[in-house]
Amino acid sequence: MPRTNPQTATAKVASIVLFALSITLAHSAQAQTYTVLYNFTGGSDGATPKTGLSMDGAGNLYGTTYTGGNTGNDCVINFLTDTGCGTVFKVAHSGSGWTFSSLYKFTGQSDGDPPSSRVVFGRDGALYGTATYGGDASCDPGYDGCGLVYRLSPQPTFCRSVLCPWLQTPVFTFHNYATQGQFPSGDLIFDAQGNLYGTTIFGGSNSCGGDGCGTVFELTPSGGGWTENLLYAFSYPTPYPDTGVIFDRSGRLYGTTSSLTGQPGSVFQLTNSGSGWIGNSLYVFSGTQNGYDVQAGLVFDQQGYLIGATQYGGPTNFGTIFQLNPLPNGSWNFNTIYDLQQAAGGPEANLTMDSAGNLYGTANVDGSHTFGSVFKLTLTNQGWVYTDLHDFNRSDGQNPISSVLIDANGNLYGTASAGGSHGNGVVWEITP
Repeated sequence: MPRTNPQTATAKVASIVLFALSITLAHSAQAQTYTVLYNFTGGSDGATPKTGLSMDGAGNLYGTTYTGGNTGNDCVINFLTDTGCGTVFKVAHSGSGWTFSSLYKFTGQSDGDPPSSRVVFGRDGALYGTATYGGDASCDPGYDGCGLVYRLSPQPTFCRSVLCPWLQTPVFTFHNYATQGQFPSGDLIFDAQGNLYGTTIFGGSNSCGGDGCGTVFELTPSGGGWTENLLYAFSYPTPYPDTGVIFDRSGRLYGTTSSLTGQPGSVFQLTNSGSGWIGNSLYVFSGTQNGYDVQAGLVFDQQGYLIGATQYGGPTNFGTIFQLNPLPNGSWNFNTIYDLQQAAGGPEANLTMDSAGNLYGTANVDGSHTFGSVFKLTLTNQGWVYTDLHDFNRSDGQNPISSVLIDANGNLYGTASAGGSHGNGVVWEITP
C-alpha cells in the first residue's frame, strides 16, 4: 500500500477545513439581518404602533400608532393619561436610508380615535382604515361615539410646508350600534368592485350583555358617499368578531371571533344566498387541547386551506397554528399544524404566507429575551419547521403584535408596540 506524504495529507486537511469554513461563512452571510427603521419618541410622531404595515409601489411603508400625536385632547381611550389620540405615518426610502413623516394626527373629535386597523390602499390611491371610538357622540356617549371608517389622502393642491398633513375624511360613521354595529376592529378589505368589508366587535341586533355581539359590514360607494349594508349580526355562543374578514374565490367571507368575556373563539364562514348572508360556524375552540384566545385572523394557503393561530392553548399552552381543510360533504377538518414551544403568548395578528408557502408571524412575549419574536414556519416532509428570525431585546423593540409584510425581494417589515430607544415602539426590517 503506498505511503501518503505527510505534507500532502496536511494540505488536504487544510483544504477541507478551508472549504468547510467557506461554507460556514457563506451561510452566515445569508443570515437574517434585523434593522430598526424608526424609533417612536412618544410625541407628535406617535407611540405604540400595534398594527401591521402597507407598502406602495415605490416601496414606502405606511402604518398607524395607537397613541401619541395630538395631546391635550379628550381622546377616548387615553383621557386618563393624555398620551395622544394616535397617528398615521409614512416611512419612505431616502437614499440608502429611510425618512419618517407623520401623515395625520387624530384629534379625538368627529375624526375618531384611536386608529385600530392597518391602513390599506383603495383603487383611488388613498389609504383606508378604522377608528374604534369617536365619531358620532350620540351613538355611545361613554366612548364619544361608536367608531368610524376613514379615508386619508394627500392635499389636493401643492403644499409649500415641509410637513404637509394628509386630509382625513370619514367614509362612514357608525350612528346606531344596533342596526349598524359598534367599535370597528380588524383590517378592512376591498372587493373587485371597490366595496369595503370589515367587522365591528360589538353592536348588532343580537344582545350580548346589552352591547350587541358584533357584526360584519359592507360599505358601497354611492352618490359621492358610502352606504352601509349590515351583512351579519353575531350571537352566542360565538360572538365578537374583531379581526376583519377575507374572501375565497367564490365570494364567501371568512373570519374569527375572539375569546372576549371568556368565549374560546371560533372560525366562521358567511355565504351570500342572494337574499342575504348566511353564517356558518366552521370550528369552535374548546380550550387547552386545540387552542383558545383567538386574536388573529385567517389566511388561505396555496391549496385553499384556511390557516390561523391561537394565542394560548395546545399541549404547551403557548399557542397553536391551525389549519381547516374543506371536505367534499361541505364540512371542514380541523388540524393543529404546529404547537408553539417557546412563546408565552402566540400570534395576535394575522399570519403572512409567501409565494413558497412559508408562514411568518410575530409573538408578543417569546424568544430568549422574553420581549417577543419574529418567526417563520416552513413545510417539510417531516412537518412544519419553526425558525426564530429575531428575538427582541427591548432596546431594538418589544412586544410585537403586528402582522408581517413581505416585499418582492423577500424583506420582512413590521412594528413592535414598545421598546426601542425611547420605549415607544419601532418600525423594523429583516433582510435575508
